[in-house]
Amino acid sequence: MHPEQLKQLASQVLTIEAQAVAQLTARIDDHFVHACQLLLACAGRIVVLGIGKSGHIGGKIAATLASTGAPAFFVHPAEASHGDMGMITTQDVVLALSNSGETDEILTLLPLIKRLGVPLITLTGNPDSTLAKAADVHIDVSVAQEACPLGLAPTASTTATLAMGDALAVALLEARGFTAEDFARSHPGGRLGRRLLLLTADVMHTGEQIPRSAPDDLLRDALLEMSRKGLGTTVVVDTAERVLGVFTDGDLRRVLDRQVDVHSAHVAEVMTRNCKTIAPGALAAEALQMMQHYRINALPVVNSAGILAGVLNMHDLLRAGVL
Repeated sequence: MHPEQLKQLASQVLTIEAQAVAQLTARIDDHFVHACQLLLACAGRIVVLGIGKSGHIGGKIAATLASTGAPAFFVHPAEASHGDMGMITTQDVVLALSNSGETDEILTLLPLIKRLGVPLITLTGNPDSTLAKAADVHIDVSVAQEACPLGLAPTASTTATLAMGDALAVALLEARGFTAEDFARSHPGGRLGRRLLLLTADVMHTGEQIPRSAPDDLLRDALLEMSRKGLGTTVVVDTAERVLGVFTDGDLRRVLDRQVDVHSAHVAEVMTRNCKTIAPGALAAEALQMMQHYRINALPVVNSAGILAGVLNMHDLLRAGVL
């Protein structure tokens, strides 16, 4: 096949699927609102049913709902007929997907769902189907045509169902006041989770790893302390471990420009006073924002009494995945 023909076919698929999704806008009506109300009122979990391609879409919809504050899981209808029906309780809501609305494996479950008395929401491509008529709420996700040139492979129909599932999930997310912090708690291993949940105390250097100097230390000794600890700074503290200032790589460059004698000068003479600090309970993302704003590479971490608790370096944030 000629390359231009391949491009044309691909463009046609995208156009058909985009039109299928665009046509759903007119179906965001009272049925959609009622479905949202049932899902919001759910005291248990949202149980998503689907088989074949609809099953794959159902799994993704369940995952999206669960990650955005609506506890949900997917149940394979065939497995439900052989024991997994016990996973559905009277506190749940069932969300069933079927393009035809006549999927045998789901229709077999209808009497059991009705006996449980749980709300049934259906997404089908046929409002006159058995499944649509049995539902408490039916949402029409029919499409004018499939993107498959044979009109057989589920393509536009599955895209439309997926998009409507996303619409439900986002509507519920907003209605619940779901926040970025809530999302991070569902994704602790992801970048957002690390950015929003990781604390300064989780990544800072403590104890003997902290580069520290006394104010009357010679500058050369402070430089040795910086070299030994390798954090690009040394924190100048008094005898009670209260932070007086810092001496950094940047301060060293300024000292060399002024031709200060590192063998006779004391670190208190050249340190940066009133330095920026952060609390151990602050978010690591907040520390990153502070470093970027003030163009610094390290931060002393101090407790509520102003006592040095640790040191945080930009490389620590990089290793922790906060950057």
